Amino acid sequence: QVQLVESGGGLVQSGGSLRLSCAPSGSIYMWYTMGWYRQAPGKARELVAQITSGGTTNYAASVQGRFTVSRDNSKNTWYLQMNSLKPDDTAAYYCYTDMRATGQWRAEYWGQGTQVTVSS
Repeated sequence: QVQLVESGGGLVQSGGSLRLSCAPSGSIYMWYTMGWYRQAPGKARELVAQITSGGTTNYAASVQGRFTVSRDNSKNTWYLQMNSLKPDDTAAYYCYTDMRATGQWRAEYWGQGTQVTVSS
């Protein structure tokens, strides 16, 4: 079955950068929305950034100007470039997509999460 494979998390110093990647297994028939959520311990999951198939992007106010979401259609992969990282960005980051896998109906898929830790 379709799974989303995440990578790129790690430990970085405040002010540093990381690039997260997310790629679904299997063949994609059509994708509609791709993006990232994050969740810190004791806090609710929040939308960080998303991009639609038409190229429209949306960002949480807390990351606007620092994070950039993008996609590579040829690789069926999307990314979250995170610059000027702050300790408050520390969280588990989950990629997601609203898509149609080949031979299946439109559905949402979630990654397992990748940890981002920003030290002061």
